[in-house]
Amino acid sequence: MVYTGYVSNGLQAAEETEWVQYEDPNEWKHGLADYDGLELLSNDQQELQPSLNRVMRIIDYDLAMKHPLEHNWTLWHWENDRTKCWAEMLVDVTSFNTVEDFFSVYYFVKPPSDLKIFNDYMVFKEGIRPMWEDDANKEGGRWIMLLDKASRTYIDKMWHDLILCMIGECFKYSDEICGVVINVRNKANKLSLWTKDSRNVEAILSIGRQMKELLHLGDMEIQYQVHKDAMVHHGPNVNAIYKL
Repeated sequence: MVYTGYVSNGLQAAEETEWVQYEDPNEWKHGLADYDGLELLSNDQQELQPSLNRVMRIIDYDLAMKHPLEHNWTLWHWENDRTKCWAEMLVDVTSFNTVEDFFSVYYFVKPPSDLKIFNDYMVFKEGIRPMWEDDANKEGGRWIMLLDKASRTYIDKMWHDLILCMIGECFKYSDEICGVVINVRNKANKLSLWTKDSRNVEAILSIGRQMKELLHLGDMEIQYQVHKDAMVHHGPNVNAIYKL
């Protein structure tokens, strides 16, 4: 008998398989050759390892297809170095534009909870540098939430979930979003979602409300700060124009 069943998610169950009876061994060989479209090799010519073409013939191409994202995204890393200016400390790590490539990147790099103090991760739309002075950011601002350093799992989960919401276009005003940043600091880590226009009140408040809802923040307060204020003031001196 010859097993002729193959489905995209693996081997087909025996009871679902068509079994073909061959009484003559030569008939079996010719039938198999007809089935896979390949010439049979003699015993001394048998492949020790399947050829690439042969493997590719049996791949389910639906499984091989990647799922594209709406935008291309770039992962950045910043690490404090007193010998360099801020821009020199900023490194473009890699870019991705599919769901599968995102997870390849995400699980390749360290989680935020494993970063040293004064390290940052940023994920921004391709072409936007994660700095206030960039043309796409200079009129914008950011929603900020503080993360207690005591819970490493929670820090990593919030970073993971916010990125997924962003690259998955879960926000009503996704076109207003530039990127997401996590700052690893001594007392608390800071997670922020950057938007391009701090004057677009409707979009800002909608994004803030959705951010709380999607991340299940409950009573946790988030604040919206304008980049131009942050360029002049620092830390707790930066005025928050909205709080949720």
